[in-house]
Amino acid sequence: QVQLVESGGGLVQSGGSLRLSCAASGFSFGSYTTSWYRQAPGKERELVAAISIGGRKTYADSVKGRFTISRDNSKNTLYLQMDSLKPEDTAVYYCNAARVINPRDYWGQGTQVTVSS
Repeated sequence: QVQLVESGGGLVQSGGSLRLSCAASGFSFGSYTTSWYRQAPGKERELVAAISIGGRKTYADSVKGRFTISRDNSKNTLYLQMDSLKPEDTAVYYCNAARVINPRDYWGQGTQVTVSS
């Protein structure tokens, strides 16, 4: 069955770094646009970064220059390198895989990232 499993979250001090991973299985990972979203308490889920099938990357303004999204299709894995973390980055981070043709939209269960000041 389809699975997206995030890992790498945790507690880090302001200015620190974390690397999130999302392991995919059960579908053709390389044929999907993949993204990271986050949701902070009391706020709506927001797009953090996305990487297309062709490798084009987009970022939310709030993370530009600090976060880097990448993917390894040979390992069916999506990554998010987060540097210079700030307390406002605290949220549950979700992995997403989606396609437009014969639409599909898959989500992971989320991983908590907490940045202390």
